[in-house]
Amino acid sequence: MRPVSIDADVLAFAEGSAMIALGNTRVLCAATIEPKVPPWLRGRGTGWVTAEYAMLPRATQERTQREATRGRLGGRTHEIQRLIGRALRAVTDLKLLGEKSVLIDCDVLQADGGTRTAAITGAYVALALALRHICAPGSKEWPLRSQVAATSVGYVDGIAHLDLAYSEDSRAEVDMNVAMTGAGEFVEVQGTAETRPFDRAQLDAMLDLAANGIERLFQFQRTAIAAATPVNAG
Repeated sequence: MRPVSIDADVLAFAEGSAMIALGNTRVLCAATIEPKVPPWLRGRGTGWVTAEYAMLPRATQERTQREATRGRLGGRTHEIQRLIGRALRAVTDLKLLGEKSVLIDCDVLQADGGTRTAAITGAYVALALALRHICAPGSKEWPLRSQVAATSVGYVDGIAHLDLAYSEDSRAEVDMNVAMTGAGEFVEVQGTAETRPFDRAQLDAMLDLAANGIERLFQFQRTAIAAATPVNAG
């Protein structure tokens, strides 16, 4: 795994925020709590957690046009937003959240592979920090049931690699993204044979490698949350 760092409370006004770095990839995650839910959830006594994802124009080696300028979101952005939201909802008890929504903004400041997995890992920290404003961690009302984090794995030059940088991802024979909970359950397993099919043994090897890497990410998440400024829930 590339060098990892997660810094909490990096934004003054967001209820929860985190900056995650995986090698040269950097993603800023900010959580906002709103006292309302989407129209289709009103009156059901349940909350909602969702995400938005964007890449800054110079996050990449060549400038990319802002999607807002084009007037529509691309398919990749829609896919990643939905993935982040699913991962966070998988570990959140929406009934305990009540009729509140948490929106996580994930902005890629620099992209060198693994932006979607970094966004999931950082978004969990931002979510956990934001929820401290409405209830105390460890209480009966605490809505987070587990941690969630994600990483990439793949085969490059016939060797299984963890946390692929762009230079590895761009020439990988197999590329896979894995999101897991702290209970060891899978939220997402998204694997593609880029140049050649992979067999069951290779699949198992990648899943084991991903699980070991995600366990390390859980520790980085816990350390970042523990270092954050305490909040009195209200």
